[in-house]
Parts: sequence; structure tokens; C-alpha cells
Amino acid sequence: MIRLEKYRIGLLLAILTICGTTSFASCSSNEDNATEQSNITTIADKVWAFSQTHPDGFTIDIRTMTEPTEGIAVSYAATQNSHSRDQLDKVVRHALQHEGYVGGWFNSEDNLYYFNSTKLFPENDLKGAIQFGKENGQLSVFILSTYTNIPIDGKVAEIVERGTILFGTTGDYRPLSFCEPDGTYWGFGIEIAKEIARRLGVNIEFKKTSWPTLTEDVLAEPQKFDLAIGGITITDARRETMLMSEGYLANGKTILCRASEADRYRSLADIDKPEVTVMVNPGGLNEQFANENLTHANIVVHQKNEEIPTLVAEGKADVMITEITEAPYYVQTDPRLAAPLLNDPFTHGEIGVLMQKGQEDLLQIVNNVIHQMKADGSLRKLHEKYGLVYQTENN
Repeated sequence: MIRLEKYRIGLLLAILTICGTTSFASCSSNEDNATEQSNITTIADKVWAFSQTHPDGFTIDIRTMTEPTEGIAVSYAATQNSHSRDQLDKVVRHALQHEGYVGGWFNSEDNLYYFNSTKLFPENDLKGAIQFGKENGQLSVFILSTYTNIPIDGKVAEIVERGTILFGTTGDYRPLSFCEPDGTYWGFGIEIAKEIARRLGVNIEFKKTSWPTLTEDVLAEPQKFDLAIGGITITDARRETMLMSEGYLANGKTILCRASEADRYRSLADIDKPEVTVMVNPGGLNEQFANENLTHANIVVHQKNEEIPTLVAEGKADVMITEITEAPYYVQTDPRLAAPLLNDPFTHGEIGVLMQKGQEDLLQIVNNVIHQMKADGSLRKLHEKYGLVYQTENN
């Protein structure tokens, strides 16, 4: 009987011990949850206050309450359509469990501030960012350093998915774009193209076009290439039917002639005479300029632009209508040639990148590359490398 009582007492103590332990664990868990929620609420309050001073949107590291200046921000589907202060705690909780970034933007249509838990990709991993965006049902990804929205189903996404960007170029315009017999392309414009490809994280391929067919090739459906580069002057006429980037090289019409006759040509009037033979390449702005401004000179159209300087040097023509971007190269490489009006061109303009309308996301990428190269000095160094004019007084 005594043994049975001892057994019952022991069992009771065990049960009380277990219950006490369970109760303690539950209490501890509740305290942890309360602390966690308090922490989340505190962070959410800070994010909300931050958003009220940033109506244009932001991406913030909620662990340090600082804004990253680089990276590609992509929202998680799990926090999609979370708006106002009431739903911000959920977003902060998700962010703390993942990368620790929250993005926000104000929707003027419904006057609500929307928040998302955000994943940040390196800016050289646009492909990964776009893929993650697709998986999470997003419409775009956002490049922080340039404030650029890239649509998930846009032209840039198509190029990134393909893994190669296609550039149309004439390959006959030293030193901007030239194709060697072995198929190797080089030149100022070619280096700009390679920088654009590098920014997108894709390979590069060049497609042959020509000055007479340039517009037709750019507008072709299906597309022959994504964009065109190399000695293409920005004009209002081109902008009416196509997109053109901001200028990356000063340009203007000038002439090449034989060095022995450099003193003979000091103005357009000196060239516009019946005894002067002027040679131009077909289909481009050089031929157009000659036809519009030289009504008395003998104008000869030669099919291959790169052959014209040598023909002038050999006396087959007296003058070549060209650009201040092209003339210095031939003067430097052929002592028989001169460009007497190089510093006083007939026109003033800029050269840019040409593409189809509807590719505004790609245009923005191209313009961003041009801006960055201007800002970091690499564009000026490229001008110096090829002996080109960085800008004229009119630019």
C-alpha cells in the first residue's frame, strides 16, 4: 500500500513538472513573439515615416535604414498589393526573413502608398533579375543606379533572354565602324556598342547594313537587328519614324581634298564650281548635302565609301563630302590628303544610335551608357584614342 502511494505521488509530481515546463515554454514563446512584433512595428513605423518624405518611391535596407545606390530591385509576389501603414508590418516581416529590403512607391491614381519586400540583384545580373521578376508576376525590374524601369516583356528582356544583342552597322566608315576582310569590326562606334552589350550582360553580333538601306533595315519586320550604330547623324527626319539616342559624338559636314590643293577650297562657294568633281557615297546624308548645296559642281556617286579618300588622293575626284568624324583619320593615314575646313564645318550636329520605335526601354539603356561614359571620362578618352572632336562650339 505504501509503494502504491509513493507511485501515485511520483506520477503526480511528474505531471506537475511537465505542465510547469510546458507553461514556462509557452510563456517564453509568447514573450519572444511579442518582442519580434514590437521590433517589426518599430521598423515599419520608420519605413512609413521615410515613405512620407519620398513620394517618388524608394528602396531601403531596413536593417540599416539606408538606401542602396546600386543593384536591380525586384519585388516578391508574396507582398504584392500591400499598401498603407496597416499592411506594412507584413512586408517588413517578410523582408526580415529574406534579404532585408523594402521598396515603396506612391500610386497617384488611388492615393495609396504601396510597399513590397524586395530582392536586390547585382547590376551585371539583369538576366537573373528579369527571370525572378517573371517568377513573381512583376511587370518590371528597377535599376537603382540609373533609376531605370525595365519591363519584363520589353525589348531589353528579349535581348537578355536571347543572350546576344544585334547591331546593324555599315562597316565602311573609318574610324567609327569598319569591317576588316576577316570579318572583324573595329572603331569608335563599335566600342560604344560593346559597352552597351557589357551593360546588358550579353554577347554582341554585328549585322551588315548600308547607307541606302539603313532606314529600311532598321524598320524591317521581322527585325534584322536590334539597333544601328556607326556614323549615324541625329536628324528630325529620322526621329519622326525611328528612335535616336542622345548624341555621343560631335559631327558636321566638311571635305577631304588633295593636300596640294588645300588652299583652293576655303568655302562652299569654292567647291560649287563646274570644274570641281565632288565624290560622295550613295544614300546617306553626304549625298543629300551635296545635292542640296552644290548645284554647279560635278557630283559623282561612288558605291564604296571607304574607297573615296584614295580616289581623291589619286586625282579621280577633287573633293569628298564627309564628316569631321571621318576626315581626321584619312588625313593622319594618308599624307596626300587634307581637310582644310575641319575646324569650320558646314553643319553642326551629333551622332547617335538608331532603333525602331516601341523600344523605349532599350533607348533608355543606351542613353544611360552614354551618360555614364560622359560622367566617368571614358567617352572623352575614346575620342582621344581615335583623334575625334569631343564637341564643337555649337554642341
